[in-house]
Amino acid sequence: MAMVGLFWIAEGDVYVGAKPSGLAPGVRLTPDGVVVLGEGQSGLHLWEDIRALTVADVPVKSLKRQVGVVTDVALEVVMNLAMTLGPGLGGEAPPMMTLGLESEDGAYELKAYVAAAVGYSPTEVELSRALLSRLTEGEATMATTLAAMSEWGRAREGGSPRASQREELLRGWVD
Repeated sequence: MAMVGLFWIAEGDVYVGAKPSGLAPGVRLTPDGVVVLGEGQSGLHLWEDIRALTVADVPVKSLKRQVGVVTDVALEVVMNLAMTLGPGLGGEAPPMMTLGLESEDGAYELKAYVAAAVGYSPTEVELSRALLSRLTEGEATMATTLAAMSEWGRAREGGSPRASQREELLRGWVD
């Protein structure tokens, strides 16, 4: 499993945001279309019907956000040591982002959890938005792009690549 831009790629499956678990909301990109997962949102939007994909509410990496995450983690560790309630005391869910999907039958706002704890770099956000737009350019473009992303995911061993490698991958998939 690896994060590249706004995408979570796990063994050939491509998600926008984090890969969902259980009833958590999520969005999976497949050769057939956009699969919407989770409680309160589910279904399949076929590529041939999709006119546009956009993304909003994306946290952008900043020093303030990084310090805030470190502070939150440190506070949780202290609270867990001081109390016997165990880990996960805060129980906060990660932030959500919104995938806007425009199709022949209307506009939809799909939710997915953010995969990056401290946010995404501005460059990765910009490239990811371009990639989402590219996926709506036609069946051949979508199939080639998704196939390249899936193949990379199947071949990838280890965690997420470094920022420069993620940006290089995104550029390659956009071009």
